[in-house]
Amino acid sequence: MAADKQNEAKVSHPDENKENLPDGGLGLEILQIIKESQQQHGLRHGDYQRYRGYCSRRLRRLRKTLGFKMGNRHKITTYTQTVCLMYLLLVLMEAERAWSYAMQLKQEANTEPRKRFHLLARLRKAAKHSEKLEKLCESPRVDAKTKLEAQAYTAYLSGMVEFELQEWKRAMEAFNKCKTIYEKLASAFTEELAVLYRQRVDEISPNIRYCAYNIGDQNAINDLMQMRLTGGGGGMMAEKLEALITQARTKQAATMSEVEWRGRTVPVKIDKARIFLLGLADNEAAIAQATNEETKEHLYETLLAECRDTIQAVREELKSEAKQRERSSDADSGKVSNLQFLHSYLTYIKLCTLVKRNESMAHTLQAKLKEPEADESKRGPRPQDLIRLYDIILQSLAELSTLQGLEDDHTFQKEVSLKTLVYKAYRCFFIAQSYVLVKKWSEALVLYERVLKYAKEVQSKAKSFNNSLKDLPDVQELIAEVSAEKYSLQAAAILGSCVDGLVDVYPSSSSIQPLCDRLETFRLDPTLVGKQPNLVQFPPDFQPIPCKPLFFDLALNHVAFPPLDDKVEQKGKGGLTGYIKGIFGFGS
Repeated sequence: MAADKQNEAKVSHPDENKENLPDGGLGLEILQIIKESQQQHGLRHGDYQRYRGYCSRRLRRLRKTLGFKMGNRHKITTYTQTVCLMYLLLVLMEAERAWSYAMQLKQEANTEPRKRFHLLARLRKAAKHSEKLEKLCESPRVDAKTKLEAQAYTAYLSGMVEFELQEWKRAMEAFNKCKTIYEKLASAFTEELAVLYRQRVDEISPNIRYCAYNIGDQNAINDLMQMRLTGGGGGMMAEKLEALITQARTKQAATMSEVEWRGRTVPVKIDKARIFLLGLADNEAAIAQATNEETKEHLYETLLAECRDTIQAVREELKSEAKQRERSSDADSGKVSNLQFLHSYLTYIKLCTLVKRNESMAHTLQAKLKEPEADESKRGPRPQDLIRLYDIILQSLAELSTLQGLEDDHTFQKEVSLKTLVYKAYRCFFIAQSYVLVKKWSEALVLYERVLKYAKEVQSKAKSFNNSLKDLPDVQELIAEVSAEKYSLQAAAILGSCVDGLVDVYPSSSSIQPLCDRLETFRLDPTLVGKQPNLVQFPPDFQPIPCKPLFFDLALNHVAFPPLDDKVEQKGKGGLTGYIKGIFGFGS
């Protein structure tokens, strides 16, 4: 609520805006207001429903502040009776509310196609409100900049309506008009506002090129592919780009009937596999051209997702083929079928893509590992992270060697074993570095020797596989790095072993012992000639002393005392007679 009031404060004082304008007209920062509102109320996370609720609440507050009701059952109050900054904001919020509701319905229309009709109705409503805003801004009280922004806003929403109706020519005209206005505004005002205008131009550009492609401009597809590489056209436009690329590949898939791999030609009858194999070269070229790591990671994930879907489609066909084999008695069970070989080829592509993706992530982490840590509070990359990546790479290579149809291909098996040795060397190198961090010198030295063993083995076997090593890391650089690390490690081990025997010439104040306790060790202690020399420990520590002994009479249990029966008085036997005598005094 506090953020809402701050946004309203920007436009609630028309007199202040008058002073900032040369002609004294009303000024409304339309693009700035809607961008800030969208970022603060849900659109940063694509939550259009939250933004629509914000627009409704703000409209209610504006109407309450202005005392401007919708009307009653007899009449409807219009905006043409007055032109004020708050009234302009009121119409703008109504257009934004309708637009946000349309975008929310667009997200829901993926699973409920009937909502597309409601979506078009709300987009038309948003465009109608924007036309009202443009008409209000034609008043002489409104400054020229606000008029231009209102025209650009109207052109943008009109273009969105035509875009959804697939009226490509009219949509392109509206978007071009919007783009031209924002480019002119960006060149005429401050850099802070120019950034907002350029961002809106970048948002519109993919729509313009998509419209141009649908009109018939074949060069626009190249521009769209380049925008896909740079990460442009996010959100709904990204979905349309993917659909467009899939549509173009589907048209080309009709001409593809077979694929050749490892000296064997395999017919491709599954449409999904055809589309994927046609786009494989384009995807690999896009990954090679991508300069941004986030874009490259996104392209890798997209390629892997497509590959998994294609493998699943081939696997379903394999199940039906296996049932047919069971029914037929003359089936040749020893030979790998074409469909199974195609499945192995697609699995090979998936595993190789996984290896390349993890290797790319490893290169990024290595570069960060060599950089000094700017902020010690944040956890930076560690050798353990690289060990995990190389574990995944080795696991993928192990799966490669077990692909069906390639068990007897000795050249392929040797290539996989050679790649395994290379990545084992790198994994062993980073394990050694993790031991160096905890000062386990002997273990690290042994692991460095293992790295050199793997690297030399790769060099000896790589002479006949020159083409196989073109995509692998350079082993020679690893050997040079390990040799340098070995010398520094030996020096650190020697220094570490001598640290305990070396004399601490300038000890820290917390580790200084009193002079009386270190008479046999020389230390340059400047405090001895100061005002408070540390000669003895005062007060001295308590020392244990023997306490006063306690004596126990242990011999008493073993002494035999003489009998005293003769000195003890013997009493007579009592009974009833004795009792009677005692009563009468006879016994006394």
